[in-house]
Amino acid sequence: MRGLAKVVTADEAVARIPSGATLAVGGFVGAGHPEMLTAALERHFLEHAAPRDLTLAYAAGQGDRQDRGLNHLAHAGLIKRVVGGHWNLAPKLGKLALENQIEAYNFPQGVMCILYREVAARRSGVITKVGMNTFIDPIHSGGRMNDRTTEPLVERIQLGGEDWLWYRAFPITVGFIRATRADKRGNLVLDREGMIGDVLPIAQAAKNHGGIVIAQVQELVDSIEDPKSVRVPGLLVDYIVVSDEQHHHQTFGEVFNENYVRGATEACPLKPLEFSERKIIGRRALMEISPGNIVNLGIGLPEAVAAVASEQGKLNDFTLTVESGPIGGVPASGLSFGCSNRPEAIIDQPSQFDFYDGGGIDLTALGAVEIDRQGSVNVTTFGGRFAGVGGFVNISQNAKRVIFCCSFRAGDLQIDSIDGKLQIIKEGPHCKFVEQARPICFHGPSAVARGQEVLYVTERAVFKLSRSGLELIEVAPGIDLQKQVLDLMKFQPIVNDPRPMPVECFRK
Repeated sequence: MRGLAKVVTADEAVARIPSGATLAVGGFVGAGHPEMLTAALERHFLEHAAPRDLTLAYAAGQGDRQDRGLNHLAHAGLIKRVVGGHWNLAPKLGKLALENQIEAYNFPQGVMCILYREVAARRSGVITKVGMNTFIDPIHSGGRMNDRTTEPLVERIQLGGEDWLWYRAFPITVGFIRATRADKRGNLVLDREGMIGDVLPIAQAAKNHGGIVIAQVQELVDSIEDPKSVRVPGLLVDYIVVSDEQHHHQTFGEVFNENYVRGATEACPLKPLEFSERKIIGRRALMEISPGNIVNLGIGLPEAVAAVASEQGKLNDFTLTVESGPIGGVPASGLSFGCSNRPEAIIDQPSQFDFYDGGGIDLTALGAVEIDRQGSVNVTTFGGRFAGVGGFVNISQNAKRVIFCCSFRAGDLQIDSIDGKLQIIKEGPHCKFVEQARPICFHGPSAVARGQEVLYVTERAVFKLSRSGLELIEVAPGIDLQKQVLDLMKFQPIVNDPRPMPVECFRK
């Protein structure tokens, strides 16, 4: 018979990690992140200068933009290589990459979490079109972030006369995962976690490559009554660490929010937005959502779409989803992003991306840092930082309809509306409509070839993607087309008698 699970301290657990290991860490922002384990690994390295030269793999970004999450692992010597989906939440880790102190790759979040399953099954990797003609494509940088990073981990191949990207599998030898409770035999349930994430494929991948799985939990129990509630079976778990409360908050934004683990028949109402460019953009984007649509909203400005829908009593007309796994309800924001308020269901992250990659999203609203004349978009590089793409590439490439939501100019933009006409009180100093977006995270010509419908919504103008490039189709009432739109772009869009933006967008 298999023995009881080994319950150890966090320090004892991380001491078992050998130098040169490949460590996969689960979590999404702060939800599901095993904070006690990453903090203990940092402490152990600083005290003992071991383990060394780890490869870190993760799908979703994990951190608080300061010290928590994967920021704990940002030490040259501890980390040799990082293969990750999003970097902006762990700026200390990103600093090592930008300073060329570690090897660094940025791959799509959906590819990474599905790659764990391929690693577990000892298959060759993920073969997909996700990332083609973006900076992740090997015809560009292959997702490599600096000069130190040379090994190709993604290749272009031909199958059935078509080009595909092959993200190569690599062994995972240590898994850090998190759950709510563990029984005596190591079976794990996640009933107080806001998401399921990728705990099972991480555990299976490490176990099938002769590695170790360390699970952080809140509580030990004698037994788990419902075997269907077990998300990771104990036969996959080597060590259990019981966390203190400080290191097991439900998210990095909240200690515990019951709404994230309780369903509801109707979505929770949101606080109305004050009038701003965000509200204008949210109102205009909402007009593109049809009843019954399955929708994904990006973090940041696109969240205004949900707020406006709540204000207009339309939240129940469509279904909001989050790439981490929640379906229905209203996505949480900030450091609780990844959870949803009163979701209808929560599935695991790889399964959510299976659905997304197959075209399951009717419409997505996403942010944009730069947009160029071909309709290509950069979301990852700005202000000397490299944010990473997260789930953006999977979502933008495979949704039936895409709306990029951003202010027309970046910076300290100030606007007002007088008698339904938009007034620019203070212009934003930074241009967002550029000749060439770099790096390319969404490739406009490929979207045209796929037949996607793509809009670019700002507070003063709306553009659509056409076969000839970016076309201006709407201008806000009160805006001077030449002086306040065309003269402030780095290229000339196609202009064919644009119509006014709907006046409802500008009512206070």
